[in-house]
Amino acid sequence: MATFLYRIGRWAFRRRRLVGGVWLGVLVAALVAAAVAPAGEEEDLSMPGTESQKAFDLLDERFPQSNSQGAEARLVFQAPHGHRVTARENRAVVEDTLGSLDGGDQVASTTDPYETGAVSEDGSITYSTITYTADAVDLTEPTKSALEDAASQARDAGLTVEIGGSALDSEEEPGGTTELIGVAVAAVVLVLALGSLVAAGLSLLTAFVGVAIAFGLVSALAVPLGLTSTVAILALMLGLAVGIDYALFITSRFRDERAQGSEPEEAAGRAVGTAGSAVVFAGATVFIALVGLGVVGIPELTKMGMGGAGAVALAVLVALTLVPALFGFFGRRVLSRAGRKAVPRGSERPHPVSTAAGRNGLGTRWARFVLRRPVAVLMIAGLGLGAVALPALSLELGLPGDESKSVETTQRRAYDLLSEGFGPGFNGPLTVVVDTSESGDARATTDLVVKTVRAVGGVASVGDPVLSRTKDTAVLTAVPRTAPNSGETKDLVHAIRGAVAGVEADTGAGILVTGTTALNIDISEAMSDALIPYLTVVIGLAVLLLMVVFRSVLVPVKAALGFLLSVGAAFGVLVAVFQWGWAADLIGIEQTGPVMSLMPILIIGIVFGLAMDYEVFLLTRMREAYVHGASPGEAIVNGFRHSGRVVAAAAIIMISVFAGFIGMSSPTIQTMGVGLAAAVVFDAFVVRMAIAPAVLALLGHRAWWLPRTLNRVLPNVDIEGEALSRQVPASGAKLGASVPRLPVGRN
Repeated sequence: MATFLYRIGRWAFRRRRLVGGVWLGVLVAALVAAAVAPAGEEEDLSMPGTESQKAFDLLDERFPQSNSQGAEARLVFQAPHGHRVTARENRAVVEDTLGSLDGGDQVASTTDPYETGAVSEDGSITYSTITYTADAVDLTEPTKSALEDAASQARDAGLTVEIGGSALDSEEEPGGTTELIGVAVAAVVLVLALGSLVAAGLSLLTAFVGVAIAFGLVSALAVPLGLTSTVAILALMLGLAVGIDYALFITSRFRDERAQGSEPEEAAGRAVGTAGSAVVFAGATVFIALVGLGVVGIPELTKMGMGGAGAVALAVLVALTLVPALFGFFGRRVLSRAGRKAVPRGSERPHPVSTAAGRNGLGTRWARFVLRRPVAVLMIAGLGLGAVALPALSLELGLPGDESKSVETTQRRAYDLLSEGFGPGFNGPLTVVVDTSESGDARATTDLVVKTVRAVGGVASVGDPVLSRTKDTAVLTAVPRTAPNSGETKDLVHAIRGAVAGVEADTGAGILVTGTTALNIDISEAMSDALIPYLTVVIGLAVLLLMVVFRSVLVPVKAALGFLLSVGAAFGVLVAVFQWGWAADLIGIEQTGPVMSLMPILIIGIVFGLAMDYEVFLLTRMREAYVHGASPGEAIVNGFRHSGRVVAAAAIIMISVFAGFIGMSSPTIQTMGVGLAAAVVFDAFVVRMAIAPAVLALLGHRAWWLPRTLNRVLPNVDIEGEALSRQVPASGAKLGASVPRLPVGRN
């Protein structure tokens, strides 16, 4: 693979105008496609095969008229303290407000709260449901403005008015202040790491090209593939993070090759052949892990995985082709100040620069410290991560609703008013669907179900059944006494399902419990059940891939165990922040609750790939030194000398990008930003830079042992470029010359 990529790097350098033109054309095409494509819709989560999803499918079949409705809004009115909304003057205000909406553009209907009895027991709160003819994303600005103006009109009359429902929902748009701060931090780190504004700008430019293409394609395919804004933001987040990192790795290797005396085209080829091989492998692991999310069976998670995988694939292609092409455009300006001094103006061939200067750098000093005290480093790092991971034992999964939004939003305030007036369970009603097509007496069966559900402890009320046109299906609404995301409501769903099981057996009817709350519970339980199998598959894949790359048995096992530690610690942070509320104020979390159901598996998939990034880029240099004759201790020091600074910079960049998304209002993106940023911190700086060298120091030569049978069976991907050094000799010093010899110590 190294030789093939070497040829690609040299070709891209020579044909830089063609390569740059092709990528520019693709970028323009993607942006134009995104501009002319219609906006996608925000779809609800679904989980085929669960009881709640089966009930929804049955409702679609038996109540087709319900599908014709679009977005909904709830206008919630509260009278001043000590007054009632049923008083004549307050009732007049409510009726005038609703009258201003009734018959408006895109308005299908409005309900009269005084006719439907939607008034709280103390008479202080009431609400009206406004149904629209279009979905939330298709509502026009005048329609939304009319809703907000109506609420303002009632507020001016002395009532407290808030707006709930889906009408005001909008797609989450990237480009906020925190994201820009994250990119700015990444730019500063690049300049410090590379010592060149041009080299830093090159990495950012190529990352932006890949991200823009990915974002444009996701936007263009939003309608035909049903992609949501969350898919687009995940593609943006991952594409930006890995795009900058991959360009950084190849640029750093290019500069190393130039420092060793290689001409520009040769250096570009060698950079792509060596660091590019690691990029391909790292990108492939992220791609496989994200595509593998499809096995969980949740369509939205599958789409998120595919969108993220596509962005990563584009980042790899850009790094392998556009980055070496830009080397040709920028020439010696890609080099640091010291590197440019070694290249006389008008000459493209530098004098070889000794790498001995970096011998006493921070990375080298740290590696030697670990070699002297491997047991202490291993114990401190391992116990520290274990302590951070302890909260993960209390992990609870759920899906966020309006209760997780900021109290500054009208949706959250409407949620709180409804909870105050009608009880905490009002915002999460359960829907009981009774299929009486196989029952002898449909009416008697329905009445028995109503009686059974009302008798279940924790049910606040059960509404009158609504029958389908063919009278073979009845729908009941059961309101819990507890909040939608509470453990009591979860137990109530199971209790109702257990209670109606006897009715099913006695009557032959099919009885299903659904609703948003029940669906969320089913999805959370399905995700919990899928977590261990998915983790097992990912760990197995990690061990196999690393065994192929490093020709070792113990290195992959060490990497997999380290991955488990970093993921466990990241889950611990999520529980501490989002469930327990630790430091929640710092990131704007006002309501604690269960961790979003999709997060554990999504974070496992993403972090697996990113962890392999750092493992590959750091250990590749170690193995490269080892196979060229260095002792195990020398190999560890050499790996940190050449890759430690670059890996640290790459990790800081990725942390900055992920942390930049924490400020978004979407709970999904916010949780993802916290989890991924924490996971990269633990994996890069604790697992890969402390635990990994400590374990390698203790193992010594055994770390690189591979049974002869496996050595014959496993394919040789040659990620270190051994074949490249044999087939394409360096124009300056040989590859092994960059590996300085250190005094041999005990390992």
